[in-house]
Amino acid sequence: MKGQAVVHGAVSIVNAISTGKGAALGIMLKTSSEVILEPRDGKNIYNFSSNITQDRTLAEATVNEVLDRYGREKFEVTVSTESEIPEGKGLKSSSAASNSITLAALSALRVITEDIDIVKLAVIASLKSGVTLTGAFDDACASFFGGFVVTDNLSRKIVKQELAPENLSVLIYIPEEQIYTKDFDKKTIMFQKDKVSEAYNLARQGEYWKAMILNGKIHSTALGLTLLPAEQALKSGAIAAGLSGTGPAVAAVCHSNVINEIKGSWQQLPGDIKITAINNSKAEWVCLDEN
Repeated sequence: MKGQAVVHGAVSIVNAISTGKGAALGIMLKTSSEVILEPRDGKNIYNFSSNITQDRTLAEATVNEVLDRYGREKFEVTVSTESEIPEGKGLKSSSAASNSITLAALSALRVITEDIDIVKLAVIASLKSGVTLTGAFDDACASFFGGFVVTDNLSRKIVKQELAPENLSVLIYIPEEQIYTKDFDKKTIMFQKDKVSEAYNLARQGEYWKAMILNGKIHSTALGLTLLPAEQALKSGAIAAGLSGTGPAVAAVCHSNVINEIKGSWQQLPGDIKITAINNSKAEWVCLDEN
């Protein structure tokens, strides 16, 4: 039995670590997964192929979560993933990987369930694997559903969800260093909780770009990360710009006519620049017969 799935990444509108409430926006960078299940006696065994270095622990936890819930026998499990999303940059690589592996495993089992239950399975697996502090329900929802998503991560509820404008581009400045959420000290931003709540309320009111700018300023300052990329992007015509997750990547949302100006303002900074688009499409999956 074989299942395949494709999901997309996201960028932060409001980081949920300090308040348990967040918001995110889907982008077109994608992660694809394939899960092959071959029935066997004994216990489950796993084979992995991935360009995501932290994927083995997450992949095993994710498939185990699905099999514990829906599997009725033991399998030799082969998991393959391929991702366009850089790791450890705040671009939701773990949420995308967990979503895509969960959906591919369910597809291989021929299990059909509610979309939100798929996301919750992925969030639980992410928590059990230790790649996230909170489960990142906001990131997982934006990755799976696309568009704008505002969530209460503590109760795992979607508070607000809507399509985002598709005539906008997303530029991402990606510094060379990596920051993994699992290694993050939550205390460094807890004192900014009230300000983060302000950003969350803006997002809940549909003021996504104001929320993104405020959130970026709050978290960049609290984490000792430079505000320069976001400031340069805003001066160059971006509608919004700010730190994504705990960084170090900075996302800028803009109209196409200012892409080159923003990109030019970032050219002298060390690291890479990616140009992508907003994603409003839900995750895709397919069941295949293994011959």
